[in-house]
Amino acid sequence: MDTAYIGKSRKRVDGVKKVTGSATYAGEFKPEGLVHGYVVNSTIANGKIVAIHTGKAKMIDGVLDIFTHENLPDDVRQNVDYTDPLSPPGHPFRPLYNDQVLYNGQPIALVVAESFELARYAAGLVEVEYLAEECTTDIKKNMGNATTEGVEDTAPDRGNAELSYANAAVKIDVEYSQPRHYHNPMEPHVSIAEWNAKTQSFKIYDKVQGVNSSQEYICGIFNLDTENVQILSPYVGGGFGSGLRPQYQLFLAAMAARELQRPVKVSLTRRQMFSFGHRPACIQQLQMGASKEGKLKSIIHKAYGETSKFEKYNETIVDWSGMMYQCDNVKLEYRLIPVNVYTPMDMRAPGGATGMFALECAMDELAIKANIDPLEFRLLNYADKDQNEDKPFSSKELRECYRQAASHFGWYNRHTKTQIKDDSILVGYGMATGCWEAMQQKSSAKAVLTSSGKLVVSSSTADIGTGTYTVMSQIAGDTLGIAMEEITFQLGDTSLPKAPIEGGSWTVSSVGSAVKAVCNHLKKQLIDLAKVNVDEDLDHVNYDEVSCTDGTLLFPNGTLINMSTLLLTAGLDSIEAENALEPEVRQEQYSSYAHSCVMVEVHVDKDLGMITVPRVTSAIAGGRIINPKTAESQILGAITWGIGMALEEEGMIDDRSGRIMNANLAEYHMAVHADVQQLNVLFVEEHDDIVNPLGAKGLGEIGIVGVASAIANAVFDASGKRVRNLPITLDKLLE
Repeated sequence: MDTAYIGKSRKRVDGVKKVTGSATYAGEFKPEGLVHGYVVNSTIANGKIVAIHTGKAKMIDGVLDIFTHENLPDDVRQNVDYTDPLSPPGHPFRPLYNDQVLYNGQPIALVVAESFELARYAAGLVEVEYLAEECTTDIKKNMGNATTEGVEDTAPDRGNAELSYANAAVKIDVEYSQPRHYHNPMEPHVSIAEWNAKTQSFKIYDKVQGVNSSQEYICGIFNLDTENVQILSPYVGGGFGSGLRPQYQLFLAAMAARELQRPVKVSLTRRQMFSFGHRPACIQQLQMGASKEGKLKSIIHKAYGETSKFEKYNETIVDWSGMMYQCDNVKLEYRLIPVNVYTPMDMRAPGGATGMFALECAMDELAIKANIDPLEFRLLNYADKDQNEDKPFSSKELRECYRQAASHFGWYNRHTKTQIKDDSILVGYGMATGCWEAMQQKSSAKAVLTSSGKLVVSSSTADIGTGTYTVMSQIAGDTLGIAMEEITFQLGDTSLPKAPIEGGSWTVSSVGSAVKAVCNHLKKQLIDLAKVNVDEDLDHVNYDEVSCTDGTLLFPNGTLINMSTLLLTAGLDSIEAENALEPEVRQEQYSSYAHSCVMVEVHVDKDLGMITVPRVTSAIAGGRIINPKTAESQILGAITWGIGMALEEEGMIDDRSGRIMNANLAEYHMAVHADVQQLNVLFVEEHDDIVNPLGAKGLGEIGIVGVASAIANAVFDASGKRVRNLPITLDKLLE
């Protein structure tokens, strides 16, 4: 049996459970005595609660209690650690903390009843009196309030960008904007909390992208040790960043469970999924200059992102402009505009999808103004090192991405003049570069090998649909030469070795590297056992000289030892190892990124302005690809989201009330099957022995970066209309 799994396509090990409905998600557990909570949300964006009338609701038979700021437990209110571990600078939001209303949709009450339907009905009977104050949610109207307070430093300026821009032969001065985007994973956020009064401990099922962050949050609120708080999240129906920070239903469920001495389930409705976090609206201004030959002379990039009035949420938006292309004169500026919304939060490729949209559109505009092919313009300004940090790249196969994408797409064979198809359809082509950080975080894993040949590997990481169960099993099987059918990978439980949140495209590089390391520890234990229990002549063999395949150890002299037999010979039922792995110090000497080239074809109805995207090619250099099948799925999903970002997604807020007007899946438009046609993914071979022990760079985010800009550039190519504010809707084309 071939047990070399890394680099090979494998079906998801949890696939059968998911398609048959036997995979149990956080909201599907049913502890005995379970009751249900329903959240009441504010209808104003700024002001205070004068009174909450709960009498009618409490009279309903089956309503157990209603929690508001008026009856919040004193120990919780007084606890200074009542925050979450991933909160940005400022004053983290505390549900039910006081009578202040900070944003429209803020949770202001929790109705707990014997059934969900009863709790929902009773919640409709709760009446709230407000003292409303003026609110503001439009960052365009509040540009004058932009601040650098609480803003992280951008990459340092270099050269003299203003003077170089003034002297440039070819230049552009443009502004781009994008609206708020909302995560909307298939599974809404939900928590089920059980409180054990005897042991003073919680057992909580939570929809989250990292159980350890929820554990730390609950421990801080209720002043408990980690041993007294177990968080479980075995399956997650998508997250995209919405599950990085613990959301308010977690606190409400835990608080109610402790007070009522009953297991409490709090699940959010689809409308309530719009009441916390989002990709922030952003305005970007770029001034770029080049020589007449097309060499970049100056880049001035300013960005204005929104944040709440109580926290300072930062994104890395402008730094990409100082790193992506060779340019000696760069000035970067990033400011925040506080408005009456909940704090934005990370959303797939945070900062990168935003900053690279503006940069790649501006590169297209400058290339066209210089009368240079957009691809050739990028190659002419190719960066061989990271000028922001003055470091070499650990690896960079972007040139090969350009070459393969162009060859597959037929870039150089395209018509550069506007084409018309069927007398009514304008055809256009566009391209963009993508880039995302390749990071590794400290992570831990445990492995247990039994004498029956079973291998159990565990880590408290998550699987948000990315294939974590599968690729970790592949890494373990490949390292120890054990068939995947004999491997069980466990995750989503705080009792397991600690792992970082699943985000940032670092799960494979972090947890995967820890899994590889712990399996190597087991291998060393097995070799030592063989030296003692089988053949003393093996004593001088180096560990690296022994290979593992099909459940056996193969020594350089040809000796083949079955692992199960070895354990039985040694009188052991099992062996185990556990370790924590941190990034190597040498990684700090390099910049590590995944890169891509995205090329698209768009069709524009010249009469109606409707846009379709019949063809996309994305060439990805993402280091070592562990599982091409699940990797391709990551990129396909990201491209689809990029189509939605370019053409459809727009969170609309009534500036008078701060109310989200399209907080539903009928009016918040996203890409659907009809929008997705021919998507082509190419993985460019890339070797990197610096980025992490696996050489993998992560693929969760790189796939979306550049897609929206490539589509915008193609729309211009087709129509001659440069739309700089997303989404590109037909009304903007027909203006």
